[in-house]
Amino acid sequence: MSDPFRDELVAALKPLRGFARTFHRDPDRADDLVQETMVKAWSNRDKFRPGTNMRAWLFTILRNSYYSELRKSRNEVEDADGSLTERLTDLPAHDGRLAMRDFRAALATLGDDQREALILVGASGFSYEEAAEICGVAPGTIKSRVSRARARLAELLGETDGDRASDGADPTAQDDDVAGGGSSAGVGRPRPAAQPA
Repeated sequence: MSDPFRDELVAALKPLRGFARTFHRDPDRADDLVQETMVKAWSNRDKFRPGTNMRAWLFTILRNSYYSELRKSRNEVEDADGSLTERLTDLPAHDGRLAMRDFRAALATLGDDQREALILVGASGFSYEEAAEICGVAPGTIKSRVSRARARLAELLGETDGDRASDGADPTAQDDDVAGGGSSAGVGRPRPAAQPA
C-alpha cells in the first residue's frame, strides 16, 4: 500500500541533495544533512499539513538543520569540509571545468543569505514568495538578495551588461537553470508558482 507522505519524501530527495550541496561541498556531509532532514520530517509528519507545499517544508527543515549545525561547529577548524585543501590540489582542467570552478568559487564568496536566496530561486525553481517562506523573511528581501547576488556574480565573473549585449543576448534576460549548465552569471529567473488545480 502506498503512503503519500513517504512518496513525497522520496520525490524530494534529489532537489534536497542539490540544496544541501550549496551548504556543503563534500557530498557525504550534504547527504548527512539530507538524511537528518528526512529523519526530522518523518518523526514530525504529524505536524505537516496535507495540501501545503511539502518541498518548501523540507527545504525549511534542511536549512534550519544546517544553521543549527553551523552554530554548534563555530569552534571547529574553518576548513572543516576540506574545500580549501581541495582547491590547492586541483589539477588544471579543460575550459568547461574551469568555468564551473570559477562559478563555484564566485558563488562561495557570496554571503550565506544571498547564496541561499539565489539557489532557492535560480536553481531550485522556488518563487520569491516560496523562498521567502523557507527563509522566514519578506519576499522583497529575497528579491533584493537575489538581485545583489546576481550582480556580484556578474562582477566576479567579469560579465557586464555590455558583454551580454555584444553577444546578441538580451541584457535583461536571465538563464533558466544554474545546474543545467547555462550561463553562470544570469543564474535564472524564478519559475512561476504552480496554480492550484
